Amino acid sequence: MRDLNKVTLMGNLTRDPEVRTTPNGQTVTSFSLALNRSWNDQQGNRQDAVEYIDVVAWGKLGEIVGQYLAKGRRAYVEGRLQTRNWGAQDGSKRYKTEVVASDLIMLDRASDNPGASAPRNQEPVAQVSGAQNSPVETDEISIEDIPF
Repeated sequence: MRDLNKVTLMGNLTRDPEVRTTPNGQTVTSFSLALNRSWNDQQGNRQDAVEYIDVVAWGKLGEIVGQYLAKGRRAYVEGRLQTRNWGAQDGSKRYKTEVVASDLIMLDRASDNPGASAPRNQEPVAQVSGAQNSPVETDEISIEDIPF
């Protein structure tokens, strides 16, 4: 039996995506999603909580995220969990777990979300997929079709 590392998230971007280029020329874009959760406690009172999840997108997917998404925009992300570690200046070891995106669906148009930052481009609600046979039906954009 094989292991499974798959994450599915749907939420709003908490900040504009940050696009960087690695020393070897690879594009990597980082952003964070806010995921709201509600439940009733034992006394029947409604409780609300927000989880903030860091996401990274590499290559063409990262370029697309950087161009089309902005703070406040709603997105569906599929990917996998990855934990990085590094040595801090004080000599301690630091860890960060984040989602490495493989598929993304833009769930709103920039004009649908008046609270979002000024859009960089007006685009239709669309899916950007690095995998075949996505389980969500929408207008699909192939990475090869993006002109950059």
